[in-house]
Amino acid sequence: MRRIERIAEGAVTRQATGRLTVTTQGPGFTEITADAAAFVRESGLAHGLLTVFCRHTSASLTIQENADPDVRTDLLTALDRLAPRHAAYVHDAEGPDDMPGHIRTMLTDASLAVPVAEGRLVLGTWQGLYLVEHRDRAHRREVILHCLGA
Repeated sequence: MRRIERIAEGAVTRQATGRLTVTTQGPGFTEITADAAAFVRESGLAHGLLTVFCRHTSASLTIQENADPDVRTDLLTALDRLAPRHAAYVHDAEGPDDMPGHIRTMLTDASLAVPVAEGRLVLGTWQGLYLVEHRDRAHRREVILHCLGA
């Protein structure tokens, strides 16, 4: 049997949009959960949906476990196997890490949607929001945050 609990209902809709700049250190995961949660708090919206969008094609977003860092290490290893850096790609104008970055972004995602209830992100106990850098060197990445709700 399924049970659906109504959390909130409202006719007044508001929205807030922000930009988060994330400096990466090269390939890996940068957690942005606290930044997204602060944005939601500051928006004053109690219930709605947060959309998180990465404005890049060789960096991406994911929701992953935030308790054991070995998970992120294993995920990077898996991405290395799925899209190796030095394969014979046609597109290599920006270096051998560029095309693998595009493939890895396609395998993960450029945007996420997270419900908001009672002014907080509705994430599971071990879930965190991450920007994933797929290029070999450090970058400054832009992430757009948009919260719609009441």
